[in-house]
Amino acid sequence: MHETDRAGHEALAVVLQVRDGELQALLWQRAREPFNGAWALPGGVLGASETLETSIRRHLATKVDVRELAHLEQLETRSDPARHPRRLIATAYLGLIPVSHDPAVPQDTSWHPVKTLPKLAFDHGAIVLAGRERLRAKLSYTNVGFAWRRRASPSRSYGRSTGPHSAMTCPPPTSSGCCCAAGAGAHRPVTRSGTSGGPPGGAVPVPEPAPGDHRPVRRPPPPTLTGSHFDPPQLTGLAATAQPYRPRR
Repeated sequence: MHETDRAGHEALAVVLQVRDGELQALLWQRAREPFNGAWALPGGVLGASETLETSIRRHLATKVDVRELAHLEQLETRSDPARHPRRLIATAYLGLIPVSHDPAVPQDTSWHPVKTLPKLAFDHGAIVLAGRERLRAKLSYTNVGFAWRRRASPSRSYGRSTGPHSAMTCPPPTSSGCCCAAGAGAHRPVTRSGTSGGPPGGAVPVPEPAPGDHRPVRRPPPPTLTGSHFDPPQLTGLAATAQPYRPRR
């Protein structure tokens, strides 16, 4: 293999935020060929001494002035030799910006509804849709849809784990409601009785069966993403009235 045949590596980011009631992606407009004038995902080439996450955070901060991320996780890697004229392998990340934050982006950068994306450069359109589907899937088993109202530190993890895929959780609800990704006040944690309040993060308490109790417990359905609307889970049926099992004497 010749030195010029070696593939480079770039880091890209699908940065999503709910704005004006719609799920939107942050895109920047290219000013050179190929795809001069087309919209593309923010990102850039991996530095010689950088990790992928360090690289994408640097590109987001320097190119589109985005430093407030509630959640960042690796999405996918694309290595099709024909995807880029310079033979670049792309590792994409999914990033979420808190609803309460409105970043001041440069003039060549703007938000676009995911459901009506413009024509994007390279394979970036498929990467944005992959990010939307990842978010849709994660809403069914994590707290990734919920973000802190205040600044989320990149060096600290919140949620169920402390790994790179940890999910964000909400603080206790305030007078203005919860600060989940659907918008302030769009979601309030639900207790077993269905009233407002409950544990931080909007977690729905479902009692575990006692030893020897084989009665089925109907768990609440996972939250769904319909278009750009987030539907929080609601307690129904047995899960709303379940009581600890007491054996007969």
